[in-house]
Amino acid sequence: NGGSSSSGQLIFMDAGTNRARIGVPTGTTTLSLSGSNSLTGDIVITADGEVTMPTQPAFLVFPSSNTTNIAINTNLTVAFATEVFDVGANFASNTFTAPITGKYLLAYSLYLEDIDIDTQYYQPLLNTSNRSYYQVIATNFSADLEYFSFSQAVVADMDANDTASISIQIPNNGAAQLDIFGNGSYFSGALIS
Repeated sequence: NGGSSSSGQLIFMDAGTNRARIGVPTGTTTLSLSGSNSLTGDIVITADGEVTMPTQPAFLVFPSSNTTNIAINTNLTVAFATEVFDVGANFASNTFTAPITGKYLLAYSLYLEDIDIDTQYYQPLLNTSNRSYYQVIATNFSADLEYFSFSQAVVADMDANDTASISIQIPNNGAAQLDIFGNGSYFSGALIS
């Protein structure tokens, strides 16, 4: 059972299971692991077992304004121009690009206004390089709706350089009156494994 330590950090290799066993030494409050010589804390484990990974790819973005009177017979990519955070700078031009292969939790919510019952349906999509995740919103209401929101979350398998974006398909029916309310819509994601 080999062990090493640096600056109060301790890592053990369990020869029986060939697994690394990490422990916070007595008297310390955190254990910090890094892939570089600087030990900046790519992984931090507290004495209570909480794990944070400050450099783990993650993002949260919002539209910077409303999108109004969206044309019928279109597939509109939703514009997300305001970043709340973008760890790793992997979000640009309305698109998240996976920096490494893994499983990513992706989620979005769109706040719609002026839903036209004559359009029959709206189809939002979470598009990734590997597949698209569909929803269908049928507009079989008794009258136009002032507002409606919907959301979706998936764990998507993404390879390095795969992309993800949000779009909404509108068929060739009804009026060009649908709006996306910017302050009520978002797109987020994080590498989880």
